[in-house]
Amino acid sequence: MTLYSKIIGTGSYLPAKRVSNGDLTEQLAAKGIETSDEWIVSRSGISNRHYAAPDELSSDLAVAAARQALEMAGKHAEEIDLVIVASSTPDFHGSFPSTACIVQRKLGMHNNSAAFDVQAVCSGFVYAVSVADAFIKSGAHKNVLVIGAEVFSRILDFNDRTTCVLFGDGAGAIVLTASDEPGILSTKLHADGRYSDILSVPGTLAGGVIAGSGFLYMDGPAVFKLAVTVLEQVAKEVLEHAGMTAGQVDWLVPHQANIRIMKSTAKKLGLPLGKMVVTVDQHGNTSAASIPLALDIAVRDGRIKAGETVMMEGVGGGFTWGAVLVRM
Repeated sequence: MTLYSKIIGTGSYLPAKRVSNGDLTEQLAAKGIETSDEWIVSRSGISNRHYAAPDELSSDLAVAAARQALEMAGKHAEEIDLVIVASSTPDFHGSFPSTACIVQRKLGMHNNSAAFDVQAVCSGFVYAVSVADAFIKSGAHKNVLVIGAEVFSRILDFNDRTTCVLFGDGAGAIVLTASDEPGILSTKLHADGRYSDILSVPGTLAGGVIAGSGFLYMDGPAVFKLAVTVLEQVAKEVLEHAGMTAGQVDWLVPHQANIRIMKSTAKKLGLPLGKMVVTVDQHGNTSAASIPLALDIAVRDGRIKAGETVMMEGVGGGFTWGAVLVRM
């Protein structure tokens, strides 16, 4: 029997603190930094974002999303034999130990399942799904919990209006299981380290102290230009690999980074904007969490239905990018 991996549960979590553009504008104005709701919306499409509480870690957000996904899947945590967490904001510096291991502990899992983190920044969830798919198809694992979780508010420079207004915190999760029915139809991953400097947190650890900046840096125009090019290319690659056309895609769930990039991708694929799931306006860019967050919302509100074809794609620091084509 040919093995496939199939999504049987989705979940998501947003921290309680909701920060509007107006809230952020007031906060920045108190420091003499000028911005406005119109400026933020026109450049990104973002109106709101959520910030984690001081005592909330990426693992806490991940566990909340995971519990929802497990409940929908009808699985107990002990039935999961692999946990993969995609995050650029791990609980511990250097992801040591991995946030996946912390999630495993907080879920009360004592089955010695494998657990590890994946780091591909905003492409992290797509990378993690591709890895999970390969493990399931190989027969090595049967039930895999894949999570994207971020607390980007902790690495933002709130003196830099070009970046601090764009990001938020959150988590999204899926449960993948071995199936004789096709679920993950095609995946494609890429990276080009020549562009590693256009989106990064450039600080390094020396003697227990961060040397350089511990805040996110982004060359916005360079990221935008590269993103609109590679997202179109990788979308066509996964379609070709699956022997499908863009017209057979029911839903596009892109990385929720910038509404202009998202609309450009849909237009280049010939997909109507009504087929694109958009949450960037309410959540901001939640990096590796953005795709599973958007997926869960669209599943739970009834837009995405069983049997429909969904394309998920993202770009991130590294520079990394990738896409996954799924039959729900």
